[in-house]
Amino acid sequence: MSHLGIKKPIIRADEHISKPKIGELLNRIEEGERAVFISDAGTPCISDPGAELVLGAHEREITVTAIPGPSAVTTALMLSGFYAQKFVFLGYLPRKTGAAKKILEQFLNSTMTMVLFEAPQRVQKTLKVLYEVLGERRAVLCREMTKIHEEIIRGNLSTLSSSLLTHKGEFTIVVEGMRKSSQFEENLC
Repeated sequence: MSHLGIKKPIIRADEHISKPKIGELLNRIEEGERAVFISDAGTPCISDPGAELVLGAHEREITVTAIPGPSAVTTALMLSGFYAQKFVFLGYLPRKTGAAKKILEQFLNSTMTMVLFEAPQRVQKTLKVLYEVLGERRAVLCREMTKIHEEIIRGNLSTLSSSLLTHKGEFTIVVEGMRKSSQFEENLC
């Protein structure tokens, strides 16, 4: 917005936009005001509170238009080099280990590549849970993608889970699905 010279009040939407705040914003739009929803961390509405705002707009039949931008999910998939014709996005795993393990157990024998997000202070714990449930798999940690301090860390879950990671910035973790003899050749036939 700064680049385009647009100077309007900004309403922050941190972890959760309250229903009354969504209602207030949608009322203003219905009265003729325009709104732009932007994110400073990837694509809006993907593991982001903006999804509630978009859903509310659709329910009121307010037109919503998207302008493609950087997506941590697809960018990390491209950088991983893993087969990703089929993948599953898990977002942020629950904080409780038991609940996280329960979700991951569903993918124990899956050949789909998995993508998830994690905060820097929790990435080590999440990597350990991934290794405990899924066993040895190749994984890629992506941080600050498309930015000046981009960092891509490759390895096996066992190695990555025992490494000391002291980075700032959110992580996108890509975990290879269960490998068959040759997934790539199998999917070409």
